[in-house]
Amino acid sequence: MRAPRWPVWLLLLLALAAELLPLPVAMQPLRPAWTTMVVIYWALMWPGRFGVFSAFLVGLCVDVAHGSLLGQHALSLSLLAYLVVRLHLQLRVFPLWQLTLSVFALMFIEAFVLLWIDGATGRAEFGPGRWGPVVAAALLWPALMAAMDRVRERLERRDSSFA
Repeated sequence: MRAPRWPVWLLLLLALAAELLPLPVAMQPLRPAWTTMVVIYWALMWPGRFGVFSAFLVGLCVDVAHGSLLGQHALSLSLLAYLVVRLHLQLRVFPLWQLTLSVFALMFIEAFVLLWIDGATGRAEFGPGRWGPVVAAALLWPALMAAMDRVRERLERRDSSFA
C-alpha cells in the first residue's frame, strides 16, 4: 500500500500560505522560502513520487500567488528538484549539519536563478531582500526537517491515520 499524496500537497499549500502572510517591515527580508524548502524535502525523501514535474506545478502556483513572472519560480523549482532527485542518495546520508549546508547551497542556486531571470527582465534588485531568505531557510532547515520527518513517518506506516 502506497502512502497517500494529498498530505504532501496540503503541506505545500500551507507553505505557500506561510509565504504570503504579512510580516512587519523589519522581518520581510528574513522571510524564508517555505515552499522551496518543502519542495527540497519531498524531492529528497520521496524522489519517485515528488520530482521535477511536481516542483514545476508548485512553481506555477508560487508564480500566480506572488504575482511574479509566470514560469520564473516554476523554472527555479524544477531545476532545484532535478538537482535534489539526481543527488538524493548522496544527500540522504549526510549528517544534519552537512545537509543544512547543502540546503543553503540549493537555496543560493534558486536565489541566483531568480536573480538571473529578474535581471533578464529588467527587475533585478540586490540586498537583504534577495539573500535574507537563503540564510533564514538554512537556519530553519533542521526544525522543518524534524517536523516533516514526523509527517513522512506517519504517512509511510501501514496503519496510516491519513488514509
